[in-house]
Amino acid sequence: MKRLKITLMIIVLLLTNTFAQEGWFWQNPLPQGNSLFGVSFTDVNNGTAVGYFGTILRTTDGGDNWVSQTSGTTDWLYAVSFTDANNGTAVGELGTILRTTDGGDNWFSQTSGTTDWLWEVSFTDINNGTAVGGLGTILRTTDGGDNWVSQTSGTTNPLIGVSFTDVNNGTAVGGIGTIL
Repeated sequence: MKRLKITLMIIVLLLTNTFAQEGWFWQNPLPQGNSLFGVSFTDVNNGTAVGYFGTILRTTDGGDNWVSQTSGTTDWLYAVSFTDANNGTAVGELGTILRTTDGGDNWFSQTSGTTDWLWEVSFTDINNGTAVGGLGTILRTTDGGDNWVSQTSGTTNPLIGVSFTDVNNGTAVGGIGTIL
């Protein structure tokens, strides 16, 4: 009986080690582990992802490799919009807006004029963009984000998504079925 118990213990230990090596392995990007919320690709190779604690990651090879960029903030970033490989804007909590004009090598803060969380951003070209967020917040820029102007949305529901087809035509969506 004692021999049977020892044999069973050895089998269990061997099986445990075998199964422990199967499963998911963290591959990209190592060793980053923050949650990511927004991503923007300008072509099949160039993309940027944003997330918790000011995380910004950049790929130039279609996502095979990701490089961490310095955002200069620990605020959570929820969305990013690039119009080309160089010009992009990220938005996040507490009205955070960050801009880059060099593909993310340098990010600089822009004044949003709000402390509401910004959930989404959409740029149609390097100058014209819209950000939306909590309490029906809509911000527009026509100068690449040097100035953000608050727009009246007519709702206090959070606006979670926005997309523009050109400078003047877009749609915002949000909580409780809001569509603007």
